Amino acid sequence: MLNRRTFLAASAAAMAAPRFAGAQSTPGVTATEIKIGNIMPYSGPASAYGVIGRLEQAYFKALNDAGGIAGRKINFITYDDGYSPPKTVEQARRLVEQDRVAFLFNPLGTPTNSAIVRYMNQRKVPHLFLSTGADKWGNHQETPWTIGWQPSYRTEAQIYMKHLLEQKPDAKLALLYQNDDFGKDYLVGVRDILGDRYDRMVRAVSHEVTDPTIDSQVVSLQAGGADALLTATTPKFAAQTIRKVHDIGWRPALHYLTNVSISVATVMQPAGPEKGVGIITSTYVKDQTDPAWRDDPGMNEWRDFMRRHMPDADLNDGSYVFAYGVSKTMEHVLRQCGNDFSRENIMKQATNIRDLEVPTLLPGIRVSTSPTNYHPIRQMQLARWNGSTWERFGGVIGGANV
Repeated sequence: MLNRRTFLAASAAAMAAPRFAGAQSTPGVTATEIKIGNIMPYSGPASAYGVIGRLEQAYFKALNDAGGIAGRKINFITYDDGYSPPKTVEQARRLVEQDRVAFLFNPLGTPTNSAIVRYMNQRKVPHLFLSTGADKWGNHQETPWTIGWQPSYRTEAQIYMKHLLEQKPDAKLALLYQNDDFGKDYLVGVRDILGDRYDRMVRAVSHEVTDPTIDSQVVSLQAGGADALLTATTPKFAAQTIRKVHDIGWRPALHYLTNVSISVATVMQPAGPEKGVGIITSTYVKDQTDPAWRDDPGMNEWRDFMRRHMPDADLNDGSYVFAYGVSKTMEHVLRQCGNDFSRENIMKQATNIRDLEVPTLLPGIRVSTSPTNYHPIRQMQLARWNGSTWERFGGVIGGANV
């Protein structure tokens, strides 16, 4: 039987326990640590994007060196999935069930995240700021624990088609797309704007992410007589497309290129910088190669970070700029949590961002979310490749619903 002193001590401890319930009841959260999970293609066909995960590792290390978040250090655990959906499932389960992370941050890829979205929502684990612009990451009703970050591919395609109709309303458009949810979003966005003109204006050809090249697809599209081209594929194939289009002498009047494949270092230089002159893309982040940002305070902040924490990185790789911006957003959410790092509050704060200015985003573009708005960035600006950098033109614009 407990004596009175022991009983009173036990009662006091029991009464005090709820004050620590948030940390104790949330996997991955203690009084000194927050575990964050991440999955990246450090190998495989999309390995060019692996630098995103490397910057995020450096970002959270720097954050820890500066004191962490609410007295807690970030334990950032990142695994390679080779851009293979079955491997993504394996790594997600490992992070959630074995490493017991609090949430996943910025896992990359449309097909890969598609493979785990149901699992993450069934487990009610925040699946935050995905490194993919698939439009479905904004579906707050069906997947309330999943939210994207960058503009959706569907919105991007809508923007290109608005420009196409202004410049060449009678165009015959060739659409080269990756045969997955990523590529198919462009089909939907194109149809959103063209409507009943789609069938007579567009010829679409797909490729698989496992294909060695897309040469035959490019030759087929040229043979169809198209005078405009939209390339919706990942960096390896984007570089191949630019090179092949040039080498076979195809000169479409307008060539649009998905903004996820415009890195100078991993796409334009491997393709041959002179071979892509005139290509049009859309952007929402500042481009390190653009002289306009030489003295920009936001980009100077990024350059200072790179100099101190990633001195050997290729500064011409735009993926580093993207990674810094999304990491800034994640830090903002964590600070907004106060001292409540329950999964419910982390999700609540991720979906209650008000006009956040991120130093690497273009002027006029801010991050905003709400419980019914899971598309944090919804505006972009067109840019044209001049052989050495992307020159922006026009104003900040949105898609069909912006």
